[in-house]
Amino acid sequence: MQTLEAPMLVSSSSATAAAPLAPAPAAGHRKMLNWNDTMVFDSAVLDGGDALVFAKGPSCRQGVIRTPAANVQCIYRGDTDGSEASVPAITSGQQVIRCPPPPPPLVSRNIDIHVTLALNGEEPVPSLATYDLHQAGLSVAPQRNLICACTMVRNVAKFLHEWVLYHSSIGVGQFFLYDNGSEDDLIDQVARLRATGINILTVSWPWTKTQEAGLSHCAAMHRNSCQWMAFIDVDEFIFSPDWIKFEKPSKSMLEALVPVDPHVGQVYFPCYDFGPSGQTAHPREGVCQGYTCRLDKPQRHKSLVLLDAVADSFVNSVHHFSLKAGFHFAWNLLVHVNHYKYQAWVEFKSKFKRRVSTFVPDWSDPVNLQSRDRAPGLGVDPIEPVGWADSFCEIKDETMHEASVRLFVCFCSVTPPVLLVRWALVARVAEYWYFEMQPSKELQMG
Repeated sequence: MQTLEAPMLVSSSSATAAAPLAPAPAAGHRKMLNWNDTMVFDSAVLDGGDALVFAKGPSCRQGVIRTPAANVQCIYRGDTDGSEASVPAITSGQQVIRCPPPPPPLVSRNIDIHVTLALNGEEPVPSLATYDLHQAGLSVAPQRNLICACTMVRNVAKFLHEWVLYHSSIGVGQFFLYDNGSEDDLIDQVARLRATGINILTVSWPWTKTQEAGLSHCAAMHRNSCQWMAFIDVDEFIFSPDWIKFEKPSKSMLEALVPVDPHVGQVYFPCYDFGPSGQTAHPREGVCQGYTCRLDKPQRHKSLVLLDAVADSFVNSVHHFSLKAGFHFAWNLLVHVNHYKYQAWVEFKSKFKRRVSTFVPDWSDPVNLQSRDRAPGLGVDPIEPVGWADSFCEIKDETMHEASVRLFVCFCSVTPPVLLVRWALVARVAEYWYFEMQPSKELQMG
């Protein structure tokens, strides 16, 4: 289990006469912040020097982009000499603000630079973020992957190997997991997958209700190692009924989804929500084979995104991104996403605490009762409704079941070694691996 301590707001012994990045507590005092508190929690330096600043608190409505970003100032400050510069933000949307580079005098001093935001002339907000020019192009790969996958996770370790191995076999070259405070054995599962040669990276993302910001971060940070990015959850599987005809899984399955038209910057796939399908426990054979009953009509869509086409604001609505001028989206109705949303009750009830959720992080709170993040008619009590096992079953759909049996034999999530042997992957003992992240950070106060 990986734990990440909440940040500490501290005052610096080397404070100068310059204004601090955020109001400091009284001398000698420390204030423990919560991951829900207003703060700037990260930044990403883009090619050209602009910075994407990710902030909890100063956000606008989903999908709304403000250009220019009225009343938002980007504040850069040197860590050692207290030098400071304030510049107007370029765009603002959700928890993502795009800032111009710091002025040359700051950059040329070769000092650590911290960045934060000030809204409407108020005091700068506490910040964990730094501006590092070396970040630009940080994730450049020897050869850019055609297709990658990015998702935000929390306590999904038992489902991970099925999702990763399936999508790896059909064309995903690299996986990015944004960990939203997992308390299970996610680290061990990732280690086992890496030991088989799968390219998988984890990123700590503990802040609540910042799913969109996490996906923006993923699109910004990994654009140099991936051409296209599939933004799907661990309970979502890209699938085409035509794949039943294949003799074995092939990376060409996903590669065939990349559009020929160079002006298509995003491909939409309809999402079908599957129900418990009579299951009362997690199916031993895995979700692809265990859940075979769904709602008749698609409920939402998911996207395959050309990262070079993503708008400068990097704003998204989880299901799709805003695109640059000259690019448009296209539907592919020959492929869809199987969303195994309503699983056996013992699994589904864990969603009552959904830190990653954009709108309903805790279903027991009587807010956003009509949100599609909720199960229809479920209410706010984590008590199994009568007839749950047979709910959300409007049409029997066994195409994914049949294809996975034909192509993969079994994705048994409780016995992953069976699958690894079946795939003739090299098995070796993996030591305890930690996430690529810092265990704790102190807020920079000057």
